[in-house]
Amino acid sequence: MKLRTMRAVDYWIGIPLCFLCTLLVRLWGKPKGPPTPQRLLFIELSEMGSTVIANPAMQKAKDELGAEIFFLIFERNADSLRLLNTVSEANIITIRETGIWVLLLDSFRFLLWARKAKIDTVVDLELFSRCSAVLTGLSGAKRRVGFYRFHCEGLYRGEMMTHRVNYNGHIHIAKNFVCMINALLSPEPQVPYSKTYVSDEEIRVPIRDVSEGEKEYVRGLVREVYPDYEPEFNRIVLINPNSSELLPQRRWSQDNFATLAGMVAREWDDVLVLITGSRSEREEALRMQEQIGHPRFRSFAGMHKLMALPALYNIAAVLVTNDSGPAHFSAITPIRSIVLFGPETPKLYGSLGNTESITAELSCSPCVTASNQKNTACNDAVCMRMITPERVLESVRGVLNGESALHPDMAQLTIAASL
Repeated sequence: MKLRTMRAVDYWIGIPLCFLCTLLVRLWGKPKGPPTPQRLLFIELSEMGSTVIANPAMQKAKDELGAEIFFLIFERNADSLRLLNTVSEANIITIRETGIWVLLLDSFRFLLWARKAKIDTVVDLELFSRCSAVLTGLSGAKRRVGFYRFHCEGLYRGEMMTHRVNYNGHIHIAKNFVCMINALLSPEPQVPYSKTYVSDEEIRVPIRDVSEGEKEYVRGLVREVYPDYEPEFNRIVLINPNSSELLPQRRWSQDNFATLAGMVAREWDDVLVLITGSRSEREEALRMQEQIGHPRFRSFAGMHKLMALPALYNIAAVLVTNDSGPAHFSAITPIRSIVLFGPETPKLYGSLGNTESITAELSCSPCVTASNQKNTACNDAVCMRMITPERVLESVRGVLNGESALHPDMAQLTIAASL
């Protein structure tokens, strides 16, 4: 289903549906269930990277609530959950969104499953999505946690949450997710939830173990595109020019990525530059390879599945990427990631790993927020154009020349508006 269609459905159908479901939930009364969460379902449908960002909240639910964790996600994004193994395979529930009728059918099947599985607690991680609010409200769960608008105009999605959490647009989204678990841990009702402090230490994500066999498998794939690859000699720089269709304004231009890749390949004789992406992006990556025409710049798009990313990131030195899923997937590996921000801000959505965020910090940024459902009227992403290949090269140079300390702390670096 196209993004524009999904937004239209969420608005024109979602608003009246949330109103009707609110009446239904009130008529049903308070569902029965255990006094504390036992079978807890997280809902995050659309963003792959959010599964990594939500990991601290999921881990806290397991550690402090002792609950069995389930997760509902769009089928095409399910592999992102498997990267950390926080949720067991049997507890991953998927919904297809290939068409409106398929979406409705799978949603109905989910609601039947939720009651049969005796889900007693639902944590809706979506930022004011009406679809997820309906699924949460009709799940039959005794406890329903989600972001609530309170006195904000617009963004109505019913009155179905038992634990109404105040979304804080001034702290990282990972901390907002942890606040949802803190709401469940609160000994007394609060308005709003959650009146707690979340430290930076609470939003760390674990580094995923990668076997030597997994690394060797990926090295073999690298040799398929560059037969002269020698792990003892060649350092790998990864370039990810792609981003989700949810927000095309996040994309740095292909020409900028091509220019950067060419400069990197020419400056270091031992560096192999690989452009990553999905199979559907392979043709575009091959065109970029032909455009640059350097023997140590190769398309690696479509060469592996998502589950191979941790191994690829373990054998590479640095990743340059738009603000997208790979930035967050890199957080579970030691790789240094350089993430380019424009319509959104790293203060809220920065990678939780060994990262450096580059942003122009224009007065109009971030223009994408929870209040506009990640939609923007911008038709000219100046914020992305102001980030130059020369500026990004400085950060790459800092890593490859050993001038930039590698550490797990989150870092943010801004560029002056005069660039």
